[in-house]
Amino acid sequence: MSLHLQHEIEKLKKHLLSLCAIVEGQVRLAVQSFLERNEGLAYEVERQDGEIDRREVKVEEECLKILALHQLVAFDLRMIIAVLKINNDLERIGDLTVNIAHKAIASASEVQLEIPFDIADMADKTQTMLLDSIDALVNMDTELAKVVCTRDDEVDQLKHMVRIIVEEHIQRDIQQLRPLLLLLAVARNLERIADCATNIAEDVIYMTEGRIVRHTNKNPDK
Repeated sequence: MSLHLQHEIEKLKKHLLSLCAIVEGQVRLAVQSFLERNEGLAYEVERQDGEIDRREVKVEEECLKILALHQLVAFDLRMIIAVLKINNDLERIGDLTVNIAHKAIASASEVQLEIPFDIADMADKTQTMLLDSIDALVNMDTELAKVVCTRDDEVDQLKHMVRIIVEEHIQRDIQQLRPLLLLLAVARNLERIADCATNIAEDVIYMTEGRIVRHTNKNPDK
């Protein structure tokens, strides 16, 4: 690898990891805004979304510049392809945090609801998946990436449980329809964030091993 290419790749990694940090913080803020019915935090999530979009474009531009100027092979080529995909998933997570923030704002104007589900636990599991997928990326840790892939079903099951609980409570008290639907919407967004974290982990496996494990993430070792 030439020194110029090495410099460009290091700069790209720096931009990507900076975006990772911002997105991870957005998830924490969005979840907190909903759990605490805190409109101020929700509006902060909205304000930060533009910065995520700007950085996502910057990372993509850096990737395209490297592809245009260098004849990449093997690991370097896989890395650029994976970074483009990870970059897209990070931007998607940013959009999902804004969705949660919108639900937090709407929830703040509703009558306080005793949430019939531990949404905080689901949020913790989702955030752990995201943090671990980012750690796997930083350390090129394939084994950790595989662990992240195996956790996706657990979050899917929690979202399914929320839907069942919400339907049951709506049948008992239709007056709680709106706050219960807001809860279900947040659970759906958390599930999609977990999906994006899984995508990132799969891309780490592709980057390090050259294997595409999409659609087989229940058994990433196969």
